[in-house]
Amino acid sequence: MRRALAFLTPLPVGATEPPDRRTLAWFPVVGGLIGVALGAVWWGAERVWPPAVAAGIVVAADLALTGLLHVDGLIDTADGLLSQLDRERRLAVMTQPDVGAFGVAVAVVVIGLRFAALASMTPNVLLLAGVWAASRTAMAVIAGALPYARDRGLASTVLGGAWRPIGLYGLIASVSLGAFAGGRVTEAAVTSVFVGAGAVALFARRRIGGFTGDVLGAAGMIGETVALVVAAAKW
Repeated sequence: MRRALAFLTPLPVGATEPPDRRTLAWFPVVGGLIGVALGAVWWGAERVWPPAVAAGIVVAADLALTGLLHVDGLIDTADGLLSQLDRERRLAVMTQPDVGAFGVAVAVVVIGLRFAALASMTPNVLLLAGVWAASRTAMAVIAGALPYARDRGLASTVLGGAWRPIGLYGLIASVSLGAFAGGRVTEAAVTSVFVGAGAVALFARRRIGGFTGDVLGAAGMIGETVALVVAAAKW
């Protein structure tokens, strides 16, 4: 579990070894814990500030708890996959430290949607626990099911893991949290994480032949954002 925490968060958990195949099994658990922490921040913040301010605090807390790792992956993935380039050039763009127009635009839209969705809802700890558990489950499935697009890299150490049982237990756990969070609407919202994350994964497979660490971060953030938007809809 410490390796999963070290890989998915900047927390000083004392794990210096790179993640391995067994690390993927802890992704849904770590995601659920992050979601609970963010839900608690959301619940507490809205008792002190207006909904919009509380939503902004939750968005900031999420960026802090993930060390900006996933939003960085989102930006790099957008710059690489949305550009009209060949495969090798796309991969090169995704390793560069600078930020392009595609990355800026996608990051602004995603963060804006997350903020707006949270500001329009009543705090719900179980909803965020389910959504964040589902997004990390999706990351684990993508890492296990898709080929790695590079010759080597940090995410290459998790290749070959048993992703099917992880996906099954992560799906059951996250959707169950969604059901307890508010019934069919929140259950559907949690399920939509896999739709958003899966779309990113399929797009990456088409554009670069597989996934990278950046793609995992982008898939997680897109999946979470889709779920928050679904949960905030006027059903």
